[in-house]
Amino acid sequence: MVRRVVATLLVPVRWSPPGVDLSAWRAALAEDVVDLLARLSQAEGAIAATADDLKLAEEIAWPGMRIYEVPTATYLPVLAAATRDGFDQAAVIAADAPDVPGMILGKLLRPLENKAVAVAPGGPGNGLFGLATSLPAPDWLVDHELDDATAQVLRRNAPRPGDVSSTPEWRRLRGAAELASLDPALEGWENTRALLGG
Repeated sequence: MVRRVVATLLVPVRWSPPGVDLSAWRAALAEDVVDLLARLSQAEGAIAATADDLKLAEEIAWPGMRIYEVPTATYLPVLAAATRDGFDQAAVIAADAPDVPGMILGKLLRPLENKAVAVAPGGPGNGLFGLATSLPAPDWLVDHELDDATAQVLRRNAPRPGDVSSTPEWRRLRGAAELASLDPALEGWENTRALLGG
């Protein structure tokens, strides 16, 4: 049985809708992602946070959910913590995509059967939504914030370009354009929905 963990990384959030408090917005986005992770059947959910964000992580974590304190809001420290916990595979996803469906996470993990690393883009100009790898992570994998990473950037250091598989993108809520693409008919994202007034 392959042990998998999907950790949502509390990434910086620099935009909120007009009239919505930025810290409340960030918390709602992250809580909706955590709620999805708590219901996964094929992987454990976890939260990764720097020291400054541990309080938020503790507030939104489900009972018994792992919280990884990391020195930087980048993915390699999260992967290292998951390796120490004995997981075989790990995914690190951004905590600003409240309506992400579980199938996107499945598609991010699936290529690990024969690829070293899998990435899901975060929408135009928004870096990666997530990154997954078998553990321990390959030594050629260079650390980045999810905001700055792309499949092309990671392929530069890979032994072969095909070692990094691209999976379907899921856009992160980082501005008015992404907000407009929220689908009210889609289930989930209750905390974000409540802040938006419905």
